[in-house]
Amino acid sequence: MQPKSTEVLSAEKTAGSERALRVVAIGGGTGLSTLLKGLKQFVLWPAEIPGAHADLPLIRDLCAVVTVSDDGGSSGRLRKELNMLPPGDIRNCIVALSEDEALLSRLFRHRFDKGSGLEGHSFGNLFLAALTALTSDFSEAVRLSSEILLTRGHIYPATTSNIELEALMEDGTRVRGETKITASRGRIRELFLVPPDVGPMPQTLEAIANADVITIGPGSLFTSLIPNLLVRGISAAIVSSPATKVYICNLMTQANESLGLSAADHIRALNRHAQKQIFDFALINRTPASEELKSKYAGEGACQIVNDLEAVEALGVIPVLGDYLEEAGVARHNTTRVARDLMELAAQQARPDPL
Repeated sequence: MQPKSTEVLSAEKTAGSERALRVVAIGGGTGLSTLLKGLKQFVLWPAEIPGAHADLPLIRDLCAVVTVSDDGGSSGRLRKELNMLPPGDIRNCIVALSEDEALLSRLFRHRFDKGSGLEGHSFGNLFLAALTALTSDFSEAVRLSSEILLTRGHIYPATTSNIELEALMEDGTRVRGETKITASRGRIRELFLVPPDVGPMPQTLEAIANADVITIGPGSLFTSLIPNLLVRGISAAIVSSPATKVYICNLMTQANESLGLSAADHIRALNRHAQKQIFDFALINRTPASEELKSKYAGEGACQIVNDLEAVEALGVIPVLGDYLEEAGVARHNTTRVARDLMELAAQQARPDPL
């Protein structure tokens, strides 16, 4: 085999870089970390791109933008006691993108089940709390944690400001705090940040502006997705970005957040809070849930989300159907299928139409 010339190697590297995409995933909760596990399979280090298979869509830069409004559980306790941003959702994203799926990831997920002051805390949350204390900068603590776990992507809190959520309910009452909003039985009309005028990290706006693909979802509509859109500048940056914008629809409705809301209703709520139409496509599950799973969710007053595809199309959004439901006692997205469909869609949008 003849050695390749530096000109050939340079051309291959350029071709690989050109077909590698920049992806920004926005959300929170288990939905975002689940998606990141799938997308991580397509992320290559710069040195790996030239040798990658020519037909495989690749990610050259993956950024996660994560909501920071959690006020319950271990995150809520650390937030109150140490006056820091809630680390839980960000910890899950770090683990999801970690190069080491074994010991370090298990360590970050470990939750203490006893011990005065320790019970209920996860090691990853405490680790982020310690790094925040050392650096006096939560975003720097996230960056250092990502380096330690060799994450294949960047993770940015939606804002570094200390925020709360406030919901205006349909009956006119207001509910303050994510935990209380989730526990409320009323239907949410509109969501607000308190304080309202908080800004994002500059890196977030830069990533959105340079993205080839921007995803929102899956995740709790009012407590994981919409809060990101209320941070000053993020919605406008998404609308202005030339990226392909994709909503990844939830599988089931959620008690006290999206009961009775269809796929199109979710998109309408996101558009309404962004004050703009956002999406080009929506990835929507078409696999019916088992009777056992339906019964379990019905006990919570929840059900499978209705796919009102004509209403989705009327919003200017192209639905992309896939078999995304995975049952494991609860409904979860099949992260590999979602990521593959998303990357194929992105590759199609990136390729010029044949003459």
